[in-house]
Amino acid sequence: MFKIVLDSNPSLRKKCEDFDKPYTEQDHKLLTDMVEYLKNSQDEEFCKLHKDVEPGVGLALPQIGINKRGFAIYLNDGKSLYQYGLLNPKILRTSVKQAYLDGGEACLSVPNKHPGVVLRYNKVVLQAYDVLTKKDVEITAYGYLAICLQHEYDHLDGILYYDRINKKNPLYVPEGAIAI
Repeated sequence: MFKIVLDSNPSLRKKCEDFDKPYTEQDHKLLTDMVEYLKNSQDEEFCKLHKDVEPGVGLALPQIGINKRGFAIYLNDGKSLYQYGLLNPKILRTSVKQAYLDGGEACLSVPNKHPGVVLRYNKVVLQAYDVLTKKDVEITAYGYLAICLQHEYDHLDGILYYDRINKKNPLYVPEGAIAI
């Protein structure tokens, strides 16, 4: 079980440091446990037993009080299951085309709702070390997975999703942006 750091904590606004290489067994275990936490958080029975657990598809290390560059993803989009425990991720390329979640974004660290459109890239290419496969990976992601990767990546730079909402016009959607 992890205690989630809330957005009122200034540590969530700090830029995270890279992990030193070689990665340790402790690094592997931490990220593997985070993936398992996300998997469990999506189980209704587990959540009934653990009232303080909210369902999530992504969790970054700063959200559990560790200011290091790493995050976990556990996402089943109905077609594929994506699960990663990523250390030292870097976004290599993005699309020009933008996308956003039609219902808005949410975050385990943000207890209050912040309505508005959060524009992201529809495609990202991300490179990292994945503790689940124990190798360097290059992930090309589109749509929902791309949005989730960008959301968690933002945490590593001290950015929260509501920072990306247009302050003057929160519901602004540029022409050509894709609703996911």
